[in-house]
Amino acid sequence: MGAWLSSVVGSEGDGVGGLGDLPEGCIAEVLRRLDAPDICQLMRINRTFLDAGSSDFIWEEKLPRNYGYLVKKALEGEEKAEGLGANTEKLRAFVKKDVYALLCRRNSFDGGNKEFWLDKSTGGICMQISSKALSITGIDDRRYWNYIPTEESRFGAVAYLVQIWWLEVRGEIEFPFPEGTYSLFFRLYLGKPSRRLGRRSCITDNIHGWDLKPVRFQLSTLDGQQMQSKAYLAEPGMWSCHHVGDFVVNRSDEVTRVKFSLVQIDCTHTKGGLCVDSVLIEPKGLRQDNIYCA
Repeated sequence: MGAWLSSVVGSEGDGVGGLGDLPEGCIAEVLRRLDAPDICQLMRINRTFLDAGSSDFIWEEKLPRNYGYLVKKALEGEEKAEGLGANTEKLRAFVKKDVYALLCRRNSFDGGNKEFWLDKSTGGICMQISSKALSITGIDDRRYWNYIPTEESRFGAVAYLVQIWWLEVRGEIEFPFPEGTYSLFFRLYLGKPSRRLGRRSCITDNIHGWDLKPVRFQLSTLDGQQMQSKAYLAEPGMWSCHHVGDFVVNRSDEVTRVKFSLVQIDCTHTKGGLCVDSVLIEPKGLRQDNIYCA
């Protein structure tokens, strides 16, 4: 993009006009047609570009239609952590550029066990739900499950399966997602993450039972959408995102309710040595690496 900037902005004293010589309003009209990262880069050129790029109408077009609710949700999580209530005056004081920046950062809620943020490339919402916000059969019995600390989780800890006959992990989220198609994943790790001499390693001694029967994944929405998939868990020592399915959001002014699950309830054998980190919800097509689909 640097060569393009040089050609359109022009250099001071070279006698050649460029975008830098245009009125602020004209520059703003150009910027509104660009993606957010490009706008931010151009705003660093000079004061005129900075002022033009700060115009509310540019950033409002890049915000979801229900951004008001999303900002309140973000501020509630921030202010509850400080022992405060949602501050309406603080919301009104935001310019649209600041609103966009606020939503693009990771905003925690539900006691820090869930996070959401705005994806700059699609305008959709991404969400990550900790294993501590899921319903896991046997989680309170240390013979079956333990929460183990690890730097490899956004939430600082993962649910580690020691051994169990009946594997059942369920969750539910109610959230006003912007319109679009979303994909849901379980982030899993076969083995026990560890560190040795400062390097990442994987303890594989307890891995068993995953090659006998597949794990079944399922999601459903309140409006009747249903998806199912299954997979044999393999490849120890690597975090993988297992694709459960996709769901479509048609209205952002309504709460979308999604239920999801991971089960392996064939009681003919035990299974163990699995880490459940989180559930990810993202605009469809956003994730490319380490995806496993049935």
